[in-house]
Amino acid sequence: MMTSTHSHNGDLSANLSSHASANDVRSANSDHPEVAPGEIAIGVVIGRASEYFDFFVYAMASVLVFPAVFFPFEQQLEGTLYSFVIFSFAFLARPFGTVAFMTIQRRFGREVKLTAALFILGISTAGMAFLPTFEHLGFYSIVLLSLLRIGQGIALGGSWDGLPSLLALNAPQNKRGWYAMLGQLGAPMGFMIAGALFAYLLSNLTTEDFLDWGWRYPFYVAFAINVVALFARLRLVSTPEYARLLDERELEPTKVIEMTRSQGRNLLIGALAALASYALFHLVTVFPLSWISLYSMRSVSDFLIIQVVGAALMAVGVVASGLIADKLGRRTTLGSCAILIAILSAFVPTLMNGGEIGQNIFILLGFSLLGLSYGQAAGAVTANFPAKYRYTGAALTSDLSWLVGAGFAPLVALGLSAHFGLAYVSFYLLSGAACSLAALSLNRALEIRD
Repeated sequence: MMTSTHSHNGDLSANLSSHASANDVRSANSDHPEVAPGEIAIGVVIGRASEYFDFFVYAMASVLVFPAVFFPFEQQLEGTLYSFVIFSFAFLARPFGTVAFMTIQRRFGREVKLTAALFILGISTAGMAFLPTFEHLGFYSIVLLSLLRIGQGIALGGSWDGLPSLLALNAPQNKRGWYAMLGQLGAPMGFMIAGALFAYLLSNLTTEDFLDWGWRYPFYVAFAINVVALFARLRLVSTPEYARLLDERELEPTKVIEMTRSQGRNLLIGALAALASYALFHLVTVFPLSWISLYSMRSVSDFLIIQVVGAALMAVGVVASGLIADKLGRRTTLGSCAILIAILSAFVPTLMNGGEIGQNIFILLGFSLLGLSYGQAAGAVTANFPAKYRYTGAALTSDLSWLVGAGFAPLVALGLSAHFGLAYVSFYLLSGAACSLAALSLNRALEIRD
């Protein structure tokens, strides 16, 4: 009898406890019943804008500073090519960072992962600001620059927070193109700030002062922006509402081997689908800056201002891409832009050799087209994967897209143009467009989800 009563009381206690827990959950959810896509978008834009600013600060320094400061024993062309080799190290390291930090997240949680990424990114970026030059440290300065660049790549891979995937999954069906483009606005925003900062320094400092200490200032700014942005993202994704939403959408890391075996085809297609956009990305940002520095008498600071204006047009194109994609579909939008990029590739030699007017046309037209195309690159990354694999798959697809499409683009484009002529840059860009069209023709997942 006592046993029966004890059992009954235990059941009653369990039921009351379960009921209370359910009420707690409902109460928590009633306080924050839904996280609006616009709120998620804020976190995406903050994170991506900070990453792109850091990205462009290093890219511009690779052209304007590093050849003279770290490779003074070489001619300017060779120094710039060596600088671009180190530039590519971050893209090579990024997938390894993603894989390593996915493991950290599975064991210790999302907050620990982002905090560790913040720590590495802060050390890498601040380290560049204080890095001794070749004059003071010799060859070891190049080694340290390379290690810090690898650290940036690892940290950027580790800082993947899943917010772009969450945004894509929570966007209304007829607004997916619009919400997909929001995170891509970080690219023109980052370029405009970095370009304007370098243009100001070049215009107001002597060459000696700029190469002595002026170039370090953008890295101080990049460090500060990255710290603030990563803390903002950390605070966002660690809230109960976002944690619940990420869990509901199954946005958790999966083992890379398992995902590759199951989703290898989607991984490859996703990486190649936006290849035209990623190839064009560096052919209107980093490569023209190096070409002007080497082969033109034009003021570099004035050229940077033209590129900043181009980045503003890119932002307009990114916004327009959301409207167009919601009407035509992301696959059609990306395919159409790949065709336009292929057409633009034919005019690279004529425009770049066409004096200031031709160069300005190439920059402004190229940035505008880049905005239309790059605005939907995130859609190609996130749409292919089932929910279980979306978190890891989207991160690795983005890493591979950058690596294949953009990581070596400045090195290849400058090397080809310097030794064989600008016509070979046209072929390089054309090959990227062809790969995108081939991948999109196989990418039925995008067609279904549109």
